[in-house]
Amino acid sequence: MKKRIFISTGEVSGDLQGSLLIEALQQQAAVRGVELEVLALGGDRMAAAGAKLLGHTSAIGSMGIFESLPYVWPTLRVQRRAKAYLQQHPPDGVVLIDYMGPNIAFCNYLPQHLPGVPVVFYIAPQEWVWAVSSYNTDRIIAATQRILAIFPEEAAYYERKGGRVAWVGHPLVDRLQTAPNRSTARAALGISPDQTVVTLLPASRQQELKYLMPTIFAAAQTIQSKIPEIQFLIPLALEKYRQPIQQAVQRYGLQAKLLADSIVKPEPAESVALQAIAAADLAITKSGTVNLEIALLQVPQVVLYKLNPLTGWIARRLLKFSAPFVSPPNLVQMKPIVKEFLQFQATPAAIAQESLDLLLNSDRRQKMLADYAEMRQAIGEPGVCERAANEILDLVCV
Repeated sequence: MKKRIFISTGEVSGDLQGSLLIEALQQQAAVRGVELEVLALGGDRMAAAGAKLLGHTSAIGSMGIFESLPYVWPTLRVQRRAKAYLQQHPPDGVVLIDYMGPNIAFCNYLPQHLPGVPVVFYIAPQEWVWAVSSYNTDRIIAATQRILAIFPEEAAYYERKGGRVAWVGHPLVDRLQTAPNRSTARAALGISPDQTVVTLLPASRQQELKYLMPTIFAAAQTIQSKIPEIQFLIPLALEKYRQPIQQAVQRYGLQAKLLADSIVKPEPAESVALQAIAAADLAITKSGTVNLEIALLQVPQVVLYKLNPLTGWIARRLLKFSAPFVSPPNLVQMKPIVKEFLQFQATPAAIAQESLDLLLNSDRRQKMLADYAEMRQAIGEPGVCERAANEILDLVCV
């Protein structure tokens, strides 16, 4: 028996989650005696995991109103190509991973043009956190046969709204099973055990080079003035960011190493990003999935996010956007495990002060690490990707 599954996602984090899911789908399909063909909108990791890419989307993505405008046409172009292919080669199932705007468009398209094809949304939009509207929720519930939730509160929200939900846990639980510890990471990177190391994670989207990197690097400059022997590590999310980041490192005079994966696999157990995090005494990071990786690796962190100032003003004043938290570690139990510096609060002085406190105040560090341990108990047991794969195959293999 042969089955064809189409997966749609975008950006660096979606490519990672998609690659982990594809590996699990292939393994579970083999157990069932099913030959599986995976088509995808995604990136290099998903292609390495065995997907046939209908469009490359790992660098197509943004957050915000004006920030999204440059990506409207590229997104429409790859979606049009994918839709044309799917009309000619209908899939047996569709999986939508995160990537809110484009995947909501698929929720509107699929029931009309591919009726009868089961649709699964994995890592759904966080309207369970936002206080704006339930428009996306309604579209998702109408279009899907299953919502695979990664947070307990997410599952409860979509169930209350009438969705067919399965809570599978967070896929990073699986990924971090083979992650390096502090000593092995430092040995691999050639860092001595007593070196003070701060890992900087400024950007996985183009806009973040403009709005986040200067703040993070200015804060790092202040930290370096207080701790002259400090070493900064900067893992690259995409190779195309190397030049602007290198130039910024020189401009701010930072003692920093840029790191990039040299192995193209779905997810190398010893990726330099994980090594850079595991080796660190502290991470200064954009808000996103990486915050949960940092927490699971038991590294204290400072989290920030900024958009175009006009976008921030519109969201706050006109759209009445509000959210108790935006960082995944805080969303797990809806409590402030890590401090979040958002928009106008995200100043170099504030980031530097919080970073120095976490580096030098052992009580603050221990409190955050204790909260991490409690959070870990609430995000599911290993086998997350296997559970997600079986939920999908149960719908496809009928």
